[in-house]
Amino acid sequence: MVNGFDHLQSRCRGRVVAPGDPDYESLRAVWNGSIQRRPAAILQCAGIADVLAGVRFAADRELPLAVRAGGHNIAGLGTCDGGLVLDLRALQGVRIDPRTRRARVQTGITWGTFDHEAQAFGLATTGGIMSTTGVAGFTLGGGVGWLVRRHGSASDNLRSVDLVTADGELTVVDGESEPELLWALRGGGGNFGVATSLEFELHDVGPEVVAGSVVYPLEQAAEVLEAWAAALPSLPDDAMTIATLRTAPQDPPFPEQLWGLPVLSVSMMWLGAREEADAALAPLRTLGRPAVDAVGPKQYTAVQKAQDPYWSPGALNYWKADYLRGLDREAIATLVDAAAQFSSPASDIKLAALGGALARVPEDTSAYGHRDAAILLNINTRWNEPTAESTHIEWTRELWGELHRLAVGVYVNFLGDEGGGRIVQAYGEDKYRRLVEVKRRWDPQNLFRINQNIPPGGDAWTGGEAFPRTHTTVTARKRRESSV
Repeated sequence: MVNGFDHLQSRCRGRVVAPGDPDYESLRAVWNGSIQRRPAAILQCAGIADVLAGVRFAADRELPLAVRAGGHNIAGLGTCDGGLVLDLRALQGVRIDPRTRRARVQTGITWGTFDHEAQAFGLATTGGIMSTTGVAGFTLGGGVGWLVRRHGSASDNLRSVDLVTADGELTVVDGESEPELLWALRGGGGNFGVATSLEFELHDVGPEVVAGSVVYPLEQAAEVLEAWAAALPSLPDDAMTIATLRTAPQDPPFPEQLWGLPVLSVSMMWLGAREEADAALAPLRTLGRPAVDAVGPKQYTAVQKAQDPYWSPGALNYWKADYLRGLDREAIATLVDAAAQFSSPASDIKLAALGGALARVPEDTSAYGHRDAAILLNINTRWNEPTAESTHIEWTRELWGELHRLAVGVYVNFLGDEGGGRIVQAYGEDKYRRLVEVKRRWDPQNLFRINQNIPPGGDAWTGGEAFPRTHTTVTARKRRESSV
């Protein structure tokens, strides 16, 4: 094994996989098929000791270091070229304490695993809208999902983190021991270390909720979206809704006469008392003349898995996103026109309602921000033919450019390779400066830079390079060879 990786292997229980290994090609692949990188080695961490060894090894040898947990990141930040990938997917521990209503989970798990365990006790916290999304990256970047209006973001429910820092040591981060670092981890992503476990606050949810979609043909979309946007300010916290423009698949609840055609799907979830659901959701179910209304009692875990078949790994993806202050008629017309001309039938445009409990958390509580936004826009373009990439990217950028006038910021979890200016927009200048100070303390040499990077020098990266190289020289803490 080249580059000293045999030495790393001798210090680990997990396997070090390098090019030429029969498993290398499958292990290097990430969710977004557009990302094709070739790390020098992949360490399949079997425990925390392997994470410690991997961080020390990369720091001492000045290797690029990427961290892969769920691997569901649009920018492919769980991999790198020519460096070491710490693959955390074997870290699958989950402990649910129904007495304290807390969950302690290792960072290789996805929301499907989390929900399966927590729902055994009728508990949950804000997770992704797909069960295959990784818990760690989702949470450290903020975390917007079906429970966000009732219980805040995933990061709002994060109570402590076990973190391997740049000096190769394990730090337990909570509101008492390291309050400023916890503030930064709640939205600041992987800039400060490798999270090996997360502790969450849990809430009574399910196991059955009232949820589902109301589907409209595209000719009603403008009228319905205008009414949908007008209904959002008066929604109770227990109601959540996502409006999606998409091509109707040949699956329920989409009626056969709409298969293959662009439609508007207004999805919703009610977390309150069952007997109040009809009245509470009426403003979202009476917006037009639906082709189908599939709202009703459903298992919470089934709702969390409903989108999984449409977002499986391996396809090529390109996203653009923004937080919006609202929708006006011009924006709605733009959205409907774009849906009539999807560049790929696998693509969609999602508009997620915000507000509620999320908006009432004080802005300075965490790095996660833009709590005053009304809507989260995500243009998800997805295709399978590599030669068509430019067409799909151009379609996405054009639509995003026409809607960007309504933007109040951007969600860091939906950022691609968009430059340092967009990273600053994700936090705002004040929070960004505060994050820089935390970065200077915990990672002054920018070892953890393969992420939406916050350089310790405070210089927002603006180039076209996939990862910032401004602070790449790592002068590792000298330690005896036997400690690596």
